[in-house]
Amino acid sequence: MSLQFNMIALLLVILIILGIVSHNSAITVSAAVLLIMQQTFLSEYILFLEKYGLKIGIIILTVGVLSPLVSGKINLPNLADFLSWRMVLSIVVGVFVAWLAGKGVSLMGEQPVLVTGLLIGTVAGVALLGGIPVGPLIAAGILALLLGK
Repeated sequence: MSLQFNMIALLLVILIILGIVSHNSAITVSAAVLLIMQQTFLSEYILFLEKYGLKIGIIILTVGVLSPLVSGKINLPNLADFLSWRMVLSIVVGVFVAWLAGKGVSLMGEQPVLVTGLLIGTVAGVALLGGIPVGPLIAAGILALLLGK
């Protein structure tokens, strides 16, 4: 087995370093997994990840968000709580962000070249500002709004 040195491998190594420096395990692990996949026989599964990775990730994220409700750590609010302005606002914001992320997925599919810029911005936000790498979908949604898509 010989290692392939290319710009993508270099980018993945840089992301691993940025992830370590910024103490962001999501970036570190993601870049490391992709680098290992790229450099080994696992490369044949990269297309599978490209096709289904986002959907699988959203499912896992949704399970993680819903699990405190199922475990009993979070109780369902009563009707009065549902009618409070904060709850109504949180529902409206949730609907807006979900809609925005949907527009982002569409834009990323229509204009994949923009994904590079969104990824650079997301990694910079994670590494430099302590953000969380769920930004590409929302960033793409905002970009879609700005581009009139």
